[in-house]
Amino acid sequence: MGTCRSEDLRARVVAAVAAGSSRRAAAARFSVSVSSAIRWTARAAVEGTPAARRQGRPAGKGPLSDHREYLVAAVEATPDLTMPELAARLLAERGAVAAEASISRLLCRAGFTYKKTADGVGMRAR
Repeated sequence: MGTCRSEDLRARVVAAVAAGSSRRAAAARFSVSVSSAIRWTARAAVEGTPAARRQGRPAGKGPLSDHREYLVAAVEATPDLTMPELAARLLAERGAVAAEASISRLLCRAGFTYKKTADGVGMRAR
């Protein structure tokens, strides 16, 4: 996977093309690929800026997003529920297979943290 180039470099390539240089000449001048120079100038023409787009999945669009309310309600009802127990309950009641780590990340984004108690038994708290 390629590296993300700086906003300054992208702007300089687009400015060189706007000043009359060809895309190939601007790419050679700034030591970037020709395809990058073409994409950056096209993006600047359409979107107004050659800035890189946001990468990754949009927030809240994961496979567990449909089950978020169910998982939060289950943890609020039983705060000391473990992740394997929660995954098994999700599979039994909703038919959704999920890794314990994925459920834990979802609960952390929902504001839950894992707090240990004095007797060594932990529980999730908001």
